Parts: sequence; C-alpha cells; structure tokens
Amino acid sequence: MNRTSVRDALSAGKRTVMYLPGGGITGGLYQLGALTALEEGVEGFRANALGGYVAVGSGAVLATALAGGLETPRLYRALLDPSDTFFALERRHLLVVDVGEWRRAAFALFGAIRSAIASARQRPVETAVDPWKELDRLYDVLPAGMFSLEPFEHFFDAFLDRRGIGSLFRDLPRPLIIPAHDLDTGDLVPFGARGADHHRIARAVCASMALPLFFAPVRIGERTFFAGSTGNASALELAIDELAAEVVLVVNPLVPVSARGAHVPTGHGAGDGVRDKGLLWVYNQAMRIGEQARLRAELGLLSSRHPGVQFVVIEPSAVDAVRFMDSPMKYSARRTILEEAFRSVREQVRSGASIPPPRSERPSAV
Repeated sequence: MNRTSVRDALSAGKRTVMYLPGGGITGGLYQLGALTALEEGVEGFRANALGGYVAVGSGAVLATALAGGLETPRLYRALLDPSDTFFALERRHLLVVDVGEWRRAAFALFGAIRSAIASARQRPVETAVDPWKELDRLYDVLPAGMFSLEPFEHFFDAFLDRRGIGSLFRDLPRPLIIPAHDLDTGDLVPFGARGADHHRIARAVCASMALPLFFAPVRIGERTFFAGSTGNASALELAIDELAAEVVLVVNPLVPVSARGAHVPTGHGAGDGVRDKGLLWVYNQAMRIGEQARLRAELGLLSSRHPGVQFVVIEPSAVDAVRFMDSPMKYSARRTILEEAFRSVREQVRSGASIPPPRSERPSAV
C-alpha cells in the first residue's frame, strides 16, 4: 500500500469510491465533520460527486444522503444546530422496544416453563431435577433484539422523500451499495449492486444497522438480515469489483478509545476510565478493538490483491475518540465531535503529511 498525502490521492483525477463503516451516531458525526474538512482542503473534491459509495451500519445513512446529491455543508449545519429540522433525528426513532420480539419471547418462555414442569413430573421421585439443565431451555426464548428499527425506517423514508432523493437504489444519481448479512446463511448481500437495485434504501439501511443484541434482524423478502462485521474484505472489495474504484477513501470512526487519565463523561459525573461507563461501553471498546484490527488486516489484503488501487484511510486518534463516549443526543457533544473531526482532518490535509498504510498493532508494555 503506497504512502500518499490525502490531498494528492483525492485530487489526482482518479475514480474515487467512498467506504463508510458504521460507528453509531457519533461515528456518523465524525465522518461528516471529516468529509466537510476534505471538501474545504482538497481542490475539486466533492463528497457527493464521487464514483460511488459502499457503506454499512450508520455509515449507510450518510452515504445515502451523499449518493442522493445532498451537500456536506448543509448536513453539517443541520446536525450542528438543534433547531434545524433538515435531519431531525430523535431518540424515539432509534430506542424503541421491539414489542413483537418481546411478545414472542414471552410466549416462548411460557412454553419453556410448561415443558420444564412436564419434564419434572415425568421424572422418578428419587431423581433430582438438575436446575442448570432446565435453565438451558431458557436460552432459546431470549428476544432476537431489544429494539426495533421500524421507527427509524419510517423516519428515513420520509427524509428521502422530502429531499427528493427517492426510495429505491435505482433512483439515486450516484451508485450506492449497502451490504448486510443473511442471518440464516451468513452470506453477504450487496443491496444496490447490479441486480439488487430494486430494493428500498431505508429497509436496506436498517438491515445493515441491525447490530446483534441491540436491534432485531430485519426481514427483506423471504430472508432475514443483520449487521455483520464492518471491517469485511468482501464489503470493501465491492468498491473495486462493482464500482471500479481507483482510489478507495475509507473514513473509519471505529477506533479504540484511549481513556487512561481522561475525564470520561458518565451519567454520574466524570469517570476515570472505560469501566466507569458500564457494561455497554466495555462491549463497545471490545468491538472497536476488533473492528479496527480486522479493517486494517483486510485493507492490507486488498492492497496486495489490487496493487493498482490506492487506499486512503481517515480515522480519529485514540485520544480524540474519547469524545465519542458522550451522548450524541446532547447538543454540546454533537458540536464537539463535528468540530473536532473537522479541525483534525483539516490539519492533516494542510500539513500534507503522508497517510501510512494500516498495520497490525504490536502489544504494548504493561
């Protein structure tokens, strides 16, 4: 993978395809701030006028807006101003309990308890019931996800309609591919690619956002889909095989946070580390470590497989990523992430520093 500056790579007149991994709302804010800085610092670069877009998870929301022709400065202003209704995303669009899933789980639990009672009655009196064995019955009654993406689907569908973008992939002025994994086979399905551009964009976005444990898988046709790994060689390679990329621009917000010695924002005051954020952020940190390592490995693999393609990776530093730990629903946190992403990427472009190829991390000393 050749070392190059961001400005040189993006202003060379080559066909550029953008890859936007997921990263939640904070990740999308970082990506938007970074792209706004690239537009300011790289002559001729327009984030909504590229050769195509491949995106997963929350990155698919921003990629859809760009493929639909919306401009980054307008999106930037909309998310910076709490009174701006251009993209009025609210908590109620995302954190809605999936009533249907929990109802299914309740019925399944009732059936499991009834089976356990029947099994216990059939045992000889002298045979003790193994409570752990009976507990195994309960594993399969857990819901497939805690929250539903249906409210977000309605919100995003309405947004696309209001902005004149259209609801189908084939309506877009620029090619967009949103991969999601088939839950029952593990296959990666590229929605928006050739032969798959008849699907509704909002539905495919939700399928790609359906993170295990949090969101229930999404049904499309006769198949069920969910979010797989963001650092996936098959997803990245779509930019080359399907969209003929000569330059692949990766804006990756999923990096581990370096919170040692930092003031970690929590709901009960400033904390001293990731542990103070509780279970979900311990999981989040583990996911960030794994996804960044996987993405770097896959970029290295693809650079050797496609030596004529240049990869440019933009991502925050581990220290800057601490800002992602605050609530994205807070205006002050949203503003900080947007502005710091803009500032840091603008400095990278202005300095002309070369972007080193991604590499595996070496263990640090304890």
